[in-house]
Amino acid sequence: MRYPAKWLLIVVVLWTPLLAGAGQHAVLLELDGPVSPASSDFLVRGLDKAGDSGAGLAVLRINTPGGLDGAMRNIVQGILASPIPVACFVAPSGARAASAGTYILYACHVAAMAPGTNIGAATPVQLGGGGLPKPPGPDVADPGKDNGGADDNGSAMQHKLVNDAAAYLRSLAQLRGRNAEWARETVETGASLSAADALEAGVIDLIARDLGDLLAQLDGFPVALDDATTNLDTTGMTVTRIEPDWRTQLLSVIADPNITYILILIGIYGLIFEFYNPGMVLPGVVGAISLLLALFALQVLPVNYAGLALLVLGIAFMIAEAFAPSFGALGMGGLIAFLIGSVILIDTEMPGYGISLPLILMFTAVSGLFFLGVIGLAVKARARPVVSGQEELLDTTGTVLEDFIGDAGRVRIHGESWQARSTVPLRHGQPVRVTGIDGLTLQVEPQQED
Repeated sequence: MRYPAKWLLIVVVLWTPLLAGAGQHAVLLELDGPVSPASSDFLVRGLDKAGDSGAGLAVLRINTPGGLDGAMRNIVQGILASPIPVACFVAPSGARAASAGTYILYACHVAAMAPGTNIGAATPVQLGGGGLPKPPGPDVADPGKDNGGADDNGSAMQHKLVNDAAAYLRSLAQLRGRNAEWARETVETGASLSAADALEAGVIDLIARDLGDLLAQLDGFPVALDDATTNLDTTGMTVTRIEPDWRTQLLSVIADPNITYILILIGIYGLIFEFYNPGMVLPGVVGAISLLLALFALQVLPVNYAGLALLVLGIAFMIAEAFAPSFGALGMGGLIAFLIGSVILIDTEMPGYGISLPLILMFTAVSGLFFLGVIGLAVKARARPVVSGQEELLDTTGTVLEDFIGDAGRVRIHGESWQARSTVPLRHGQPVRVTGIDGLTLQVEPQQED
């Protein structure tokens, strides 16, 4: 079938604007706060969505004080693997790209900052309570000073952390053609730069007032992508903002160390209640759900498992004190283990990733009072004699109402007449003691007189 030339011309005219507009939209992703497992998951999946949607550019607008090393490296790997150019924009004015944010900015194809922002302070924080590594210098290893060998291992570990971070940031600087010397300096000395100084030093590519100004300056900007250099075309480019979904929001909540700590304790306490009172169901359900959520959060947090073990051990000791009193030895040991385990549970000094000390003290006090007080009272109450029901009849005394015929007769117990059986003959008015219950028939025996 042959189409008239005019119809082919109409099709070309209609499709030309659509083809010309392919890729003429940008995707905006925002990082506002610490670099966390939740933000890492959100940004990496957002970059994948941007690539799948055929966007011509991904803009990563950040304002972060830093965060976890593992989460930062996941974001950097997502940027390096992105099939489309990624522009990092430190904005709005007053924002910063500190610590882990510096690495993210260096990894992007385009680095931009708004006026009044800053970048730097990329010295790594040592995990496990080591604090800030000391920058290498002539005073680190003084051969004339006797340190007794106490600082040798710590200095070596600090040097390894600093050298690894410096090499990582320098490699990103060399990949993107940015200032590699300053990259080493900000890691070793914690140096920072303002937006204007960063532009002058070759750390960033441009300064933009807002997102519109950024897109205008990026029109025709050359970027290296897949071993080839291409010029960005941002004329008439629309911007689509990707919002965090429920998964990111849930992860951001439960990955908070304080929330994770609370979920762990709720999970443990709920299961203890369920085991102590089988059939209540609700404590067991709440405890199991809380514990599973806590375990999901623990897999993305820098957890010290010795701290987690001390936490559980402390609770076990406090429970043991309630059931087997040891004059306070188990209870005090449990409180100490619980407190130490809570303090060292999250293995990092990164700001925003420690468990609040007032929260730890509150739960320590509540746990101590509960296990040593409430459960102790419950155990004592359980050991008291029964005062109601059939079980209460055991060992009670009464009198025979009539002479037993054979082994059967009637007795009076608590003013009530009961059928009774006895292995020995009994006579009217003889005192007896209940030794057992068989349905509605009592097993009795003669009461021995004092």
